[in-house]
Amino acid sequence: MKKILFALAAAALLAVPTLAQTAADHILEGDAAYAAFDDAKALEHYQAALALEPENGQALWKASRAMVDIADIIPAAEADIKARQAKLYGDATALARKAAKASPNDTWAHFQLAAANGKRLLMLGKKEQINASKEVRTEIDKALELDATNHLAWHALGRWHRRMAEIGGAKRFFGGIIYGSIPKGSFAESEKSLRKAIELQPEYVNHYYELGLTLLELKRADEAKQCFEKALALPKTTSKDDFLKGLAQAELDKLKKK
Repeated sequence: MKKILFALAAAALLAVPTLAQTAADHILEGDAAYAAFDDAKALEHYQAALALEPENGQALWKASRAMVDIADIIPAAEADIKARQAKLYGDATALARKAAKASPNDTWAHFQLAAANGKRLLMLGKKEQINASKEVRTEIDKALELDATNHLAWHALGRWHRRMAEIGGAKRFFGGIIYGSIPKGSFAESEKSLRKAIELQPEYVNHYYELGLTLLELKRADEAKQCFEKALALPKTTSKDDFLKGLAQAELDKLKKK
C-alpha cells in the first residue's frame, strides 16, 4: 500500500508543470553571469531572452555588449581573429541598432550602438570608416542627452575625439577630397571627456588606460605614466580588465625604455 501511495505522490509531482523562465528571468541571470565576468554565459541568457521577446531593448543592448566584450579579448594568436571579430562586431552593431529603435529613450541602448559600431568601423574601408564615425558621434551625443552621468558615453566621446584628432592635416585634406568631409577631433577634448568619465566612475580601469593614451598624444608622458599605474592598481570590475591591465603594463614598459 505504501508503495502505491508513494507512486501516486511521485506521479502527482511529475504532473505539476514547471514554471518556464521569462525573458526577465534570463536577463537577470545574464546580468549575474556578466557580473561574474562570464560573457559567454551572459550572452546565452540574453539570447534566450530575445528568443522569447525579440524586441526587448535591455536584452538587445546587453547581448550586443557581451558580443563586443567577447570579441575584444580574442587571443591575437588565433588565426581567424579578424574574421571572428568582424562577425561579432557586425552582429553586435545590428543588435544595438535594434535596441536603440526598441528603446529610443534608453541612454545605454544609444551608447552601446556607438560602442559596437565604433569597433566595427575599425575593420572597414576608409570611406566607410568616415561615414560610420559620424553615426558613432550622433549616438554618443544622444546617450549623453538622455543621461549626462553615463560615464561610458563620456569615455566613448574621449576615444572618438582622439581617433579623429589622430588624422593629421595632410591626411585630412586629401582624405576629404577623396572620401568627403572628415569629422574633427581634439586631443584636449579627449582629455576633458575622459576626465569626466573618471569623475563619474573612478574605479573603472579602462578610463585611466584611455586617458593615458591621450596624454601621450599631448606629450605629457609623466601624467600618462600615472594613469597606466592607476589602471594596474585598481581592482578588476569587468571581464576585460586583465587584458587592459596588460596593455597598460606594455605602455609603461615602453615609457621606461625612453
